[in-house]
Amino acid sequence: MTDAQGGAGATVIRRLEPADRAAWEPLWQAYLAFYRQELPEGVTDAVFARISGDGAHDGLVAERGGRLVGFVHYVVQETTWSIAPTCYLEDLYVDETLRGGGVGRALIEGVYGAARRLGCRSVYWQTHDDNARARRLYDQVAVLSPFVRYDHVFSQD
Repeated sequence: MTDAQGGAGATVIRRLEPADRAAWEPLWQAYLAFYRQELPEGVTDAVFARISGDGAHDGLVAERGGRLVGFVHYVVQETTWSIAPTCYLEDLYVDETLRGGGVGRALIEGVYGAARRLGCRSVYWQTHDDNARARRLYDQVAVLSPFVRYDHVFSQD
């Protein structure tokens, strides 16, 4: 799909495939640990099936030297504000040892490319307000929204 750098340290961004499960899962678990989340049994299986299948959710992975080093999950959705759909970038994770090296930016740009191909009018996402390192990148590739998010949780499924 894309090559984030030339040369030996090249990062390849490509679609997540069902065969990536074993390499994706440790990154997913590290992502959950970063946000101090534990998911009920079965959720990780359902998430992987969703993002590696043919539904509205999709995933990209960053591969370097034949090893998965990051992922991004996104979903295209209709909106009441436009005829064109929008894209929600739901999860983004890069191996801690490679942060700041362009992998996160390459994953975001991969989503931008997919969203353009799918006719989306925009890509949006959220992060924790204290995720300073990620926010430095996000401030370079997007505009901070003035909107505030509210949640009402029904279950922990």
